[in-house]
Amino acid sequence: MSCGDSMRALILAGGRSSRMGRDKALVEVDGEACIARVAMALAEAGREPIRIAVAEPEDVERYGMVIDSTIQVEWVLDAEPHSGPIEALIEAFEDPLVDEETVQLAPVDVPWVNSALFTGLERALGSSDCLAMPNDGLWAHPLLALVRPKMVVRQLKSGDRRPLHVQFTEMKHSLLLEDPSLLRNINTPADLE
Repeated sequence: MSCGDSMRALILAGGRSSRMGRDKALVEVDGEACIARVAMALAEAGREPIRIAVAEPEDVERYGMVIDSTIQVEWVLDAEPHSGPIEALIEAFEDPLVDEETVQLAPVDVPWVNSALFTGLERALGSSDCLAMPNDGLWAHPLLALVRPKMVVRQLKSGDRRPLHVQFTEMKHSLLLEDPSLLRNINTPADLE
């Protein structure tokens, strides 16, 4: 269901949102859906086209209605819905039509990210790094990493099923220390308070 042949950013929007109790992509923060806020931050950082990986065909229409129509978006349906971020990344990075040197990752549930975070990661990425990740002083945030797909996919395909933050930390990487409030994600209704 891909509508394009490139990708400078990948929004992972195929999760179940089970702890939230409703679709996190459409949860509004300051009157705007999470997915729209994340897409706008990526667009403002020049990371278009933005590929959005979704679990169900209906998501394309529902999410497309809230995203600014001037943003260049490509939609892709997860081959195995709700299989997790590692599988979604492998699938996206193995697409033979994708030939980007770097791809900015973003989960759908980080409504406070801004374009400065994404441009900061671009500056932080060393010439031999596989990726650059933001860090809030305590934790790295792998789903907000700027990655070199060809370097990263080899490790992800190794069959290693450890968490993504562990695998990314073991790859050659740079960290960008960032304000924790920008990196906050929403998992439960309490996270919106």
